[in-house]
Amino acid sequence: MASSNVSTTDASVAPDGPEPFTPVRSRRTGKRKHDPDMDAEESSAAGKRPHFPPLSGDKLKGGADEMRKVAVPAHRYTPLKENWLNIYTPIVENLQLQVRFNLKTRNVELKTCKETQDIGALTKASDFVKAFVLGFQVEDALALIRLDELFLESFDVTDVKPLKGDHLSRAIGRIAGTGGKTKYTIENVTKTRIVLADTKIHLLGSFQNIKMARTAICNLILGSPPSKVYGNIRAVASRTAERF
Repeated sequence: MASSNVSTTDASVAPDGPEPFTPVRSRRTGKRKHDPDMDAEESSAAGKRPHFPPLSGDKLKGGADEMRKVAVPAHRYTPLKENWLNIYTPIVENLQLQVRFNLKTRNVELKTCKETQDIGALTKASDFVKAFVLGFQVEDALALIRLDELFLESFDVTDVKPLKGDHLSRAIGRIAGTGGKTKYTIENVTKTRIVLADTKIHLLGSFQNIKMARTAICNLILGSPPSKVYGNIRAVASRTAERF
């Protein structure tokens, strides 16, 4: 009796044999298989993409000429006159800008023209002239035109510590050193250029090097002995050289 029941149930479930196995799609997001048809469609779409030629500097500016002015203090008139040819040549020949010195307003005026190709030429030229006006040599200021990762930074001695009278004079003397020895040492170790103009300090160099030089100068202003400052900046410079 039991055997007959089993046979009837088997016949009702699978009269024509076992059902074929259909694989279930996996929901996991994996890498797609390489489909040559898709590649052909993408390549055809890439061939239909529009091609935009590079714009000239004149079109990037919108056709309008830009102008910058750099004020020249009275004590820099004579150096500017003596070095005018060295300043004029890279601005006109390398950056394709127009430059003139306005005798009425005492400003160096820089202007773009149709020959100007680089959109950042005006900024480079103004930084170059500004560096010379602050007291840097023409050869050092030229690096602002040739290299992109150089910057100018200025601060006052009294910004670090409010000093007056003899205390201020001693702080400036500690920065300069005997015959400029301390200043030259900081410049050589940090690979920067430093100008001391009364209580103003101007730095020229890369961001990291300016940071090292500024830290050393601030320590000198706060009263640290030069020997300790030398050791600190040499240690920082050696670590930076090993890192890069």
